[in-house]
Amino acid sequence: MPPLSTPVFLSRRLRDTPAWRTSDLRQEPGGAGGVFAPEGQVQRKLDQLLKFRQLRMLDALARHQSLTRAAGTIGVTQPALTKMVRELEELLGEPLFERHARGVRPTAVGQVVTRYARRALADLHRLEEELDLAGEPGHAAVVVAGALPVAAVGIMPAVIRRVRAEHANLQVRIVEGRTETLLAQLEAGEVDLVVGRLYPPVAPDALRREALYAEPISVMARAGHPLQRLRRPTAKDLAAFDLVLPTFSQRISHDVEHFMTSGGLEAGPGTIRSTSRGFIREMVLSTDMLTVMPRMVMGGDLLRREAIVLPAPAPAFPRPAGVITNPQRGVSRAAGLFVQVVRDTLADLAGSGDFDITR
Repeated sequence: MPPLSTPVFLSRRLRDTPAWRTSDLRQEPGGAGGVFAPEGQVQRKLDQLLKFRQLRMLDALARHQSLTRAAGTIGVTQPALTKMVRELEELLGEPLFERHARGVRPTAVGQVVTRYARRALADLHRLEEELDLAGEPGHAAVVVAGALPVAAVGIMPAVIRRVRAEHANLQVRIVEGRTETLLAQLEAGEVDLVVGRLYPPVAPDALRREALYAEPISVMARAGHPLQRLRRPTAKDLAAFDLVLPTFSQRISHDVEHFMTSGGLEAGPGTIRSTSRGFIREMVLSTDMLTVMPRMVMGGDLLRREAIVLPAPAPAFPRPAGVITNPQRGVSRAAGLFVQVVRDTLADLAGSGDFDITR
């Protein structure tokens, strides 16, 4: 695929590139008639020449992979964005993006540069938050917590209630997302930690995973459901009622299908599938429909005795969950405090006996 703009290597365009000074030049072998070039391609003096606007451009273009959408995100015209890309490619001496049929995509070098750009932007954003709070009485500490979909509705409300009660000076921002997105944000420093299901990493990484609880797949119904009278409903008993099943995560859908197959459960013609957790919850609580999904999704309803977990014919299989942190960037005091609140909340929940979160 052709690059977004033809890279112009610095040694060939040096005299026309105002960002470079004569003090940055060396004479290549060949005596007085030699060709002048920068003192090594690595010594680009990026700390003096790179601008935060270029970092925002990199982030927007890598995120949207569209010139039009990226230009709109950072508030410039498309020609201006193209010029910014060209200037940065000339500065680095490498192509950063290449065109394809549906837009642009970062090159291997573009991916590396974008990763560092996002880290710098994340640090700048955190500085802005700290400065906003620095002048306030009590100077609240800020922690940005990533939450996977099940954890966001299952455990985070209880964690935040505890934070508000015990740590008034701890300001928490919750970012919900999928595993791949949140782990990338954790590595870039955009979030301090991630709470949720601990999936095996696709490739080895330096992140630390601490297993604290489990998110078992369960069959759930409203309190007072006809099946509540049965000590151990069979697959045939469950088949008498329609299902409403989740499709808000491919991984959860896979685990649900595995669970149902293991227990001899089938999705009948009256089955409804939905990406909306709110819709599934409402259908379960207001009808006799059953759902099969991680019980943590209805954690609040289970604690309030508005929903029940039905004994299922399927064997349990491990679905560990917990906290993920990034040792390479370190864990701030605020993030460490938040992780301890998560641990304490889960310990209290497990000790209450309201519902099992250990397997």
